[in-house]
Amino acid sequence: MKKIIAITLLLLAFSASFAFAAEGDAKLAYYGMATIGCAVGIGLAALGCGIGMGHGLRGATEGTARNPGVSGKIMTTLIIGLAMIESLAIYALVVVLITFYANPFVK
Repeated sequence: MKKIIAITLLLLAFSASFAFAAEGDAKLAYYGMATIGCAVGIGLAALGCGIGMGHGLRGATEGTARNPGVSGKIMTTLIIGLAMIESLAIYALVVVLITFYANPFVK
């Protein structure tokens, strides 16, 4: 827990220089904040999807261990569920890439 707090405080301290940039450096400040936001966004998306996939795989293996006769149905449901979870990570990647490269918030 202390490591997470330390990393968060370090990230905030690093991003403060971008937030208080001069007017001429506003575009540079935006790109710095966009980079940090994109990194945090895709990191959280990957973390959440990895946790979700781990729980799904754990449930599938436990179900197959309890009743090996239905392993085909469990495997089909597992593959469909994992594909849906992975699509969430791909959606997050698309949003991050649009935010980073297309810059919809820059006038």
